[in-house]
Amino acid sequence: MPLTRVTLRQFEALVAIAELHSFAEAGNRLGLTSSAVSQLIAELESVLGFRLFDRTTRRVALSSAGRDFLASAESVIRHVQAAEKTADDVLNRAAGIVRVGAPLVLASLALPAAIRAYADLRPKVVVRVVDTPVDALVDHVANGDLDLAIGPNRSTGAHVAGTPAFDSPWVLWCAPDHALARRRRVRWADLRDTPLVAAGRDHERSVAQMRLSAPPDARITPIDVVDNVTTALGVASQGLAATLTPGYVAALAPPFGLVMRRVVSPETIRQVCVYRPLSRAASPAAEGFAQFLLTWLPQWNERVMAASRD
Repeated sequence: MPLTRVTLRQFEALVAIAELHSFAEAGNRLGLTSSAVSQLIAELESVLGFRLFDRTTRRVALSSAGRDFLASAESVIRHVQAAEKTADDVLNRAAGIVRVGAPLVLASLALPAAIRAYADLRPKVVVRVVDTPVDALVDHVANGDLDLAIGPNRSTGAHVAGTPAFDSPWVLWCAPDHALARRRRVRWADLRDTPLVAAGRDHERSVAQMRLSAPPDARITPIDVVDNVTTALGVASQGLAATLTPGYVAALAPPFGLVMRRVVSPETIRQVCVYRPLSRAASPAAEGFAQFLLTWLPQWNERVMAASRD
């Protein structure tokens, strides 16, 4: 039976007539004339090879074969309607899976909070957090391992776009009894003889760049480099060294009992960006979450920085 010749409109006509017992009323529901509905049923019966309705002068009723076939037609319409709803959700950024990469602090604190807030707006969008080192963020977006990424500003090349979300000043973390803890703000020159531990190669390079751009009497060099910022904060909490991080790390720092001090003269800013692919089209769900992050992340950063001043 060549059912590939069957159309959805024919199934809709079948179901409408079965419910309304009238070709004319079915036509009104479907926006068709009675004769057009009759033609759809005649075409469907021709393909199926059996009569769907028994017609009398008083009413239209399903034939025995029609009753047996009706459930299949209704099932097809339900599946098509579900597909239409899914397509509408996808088109309107209301459904889909989004893989988002971020380094430790943003992955553990900012992203989960953002996902929870976004779930209230788009409950059918599933956001997967992928722990990603800063150095790998751009490459993973470029090669398709990630749909989006958030992290400190990096060189993006031709295949990834980085949109600034918020600025975060570099700050110093030290133990409460550290000599620099007594100052409200710390100058880069004050760090020249201060033991510092850097968190990851990205931070090491950032500190090195600041060192090279500073006056000779203000240049600093980390005494050690550890993989994770939590390790650097732990080292600082024991007074073994101080550490430098972007200010948003304040969201992670309270359990370590550290003192945060802005570093000035000059103040150095680290920009946090949302990274999206340029070499392929982002899904509507990914684009929708990216736009949400660009609004939500600055507010999150403001709350973090305000709490650190309290």
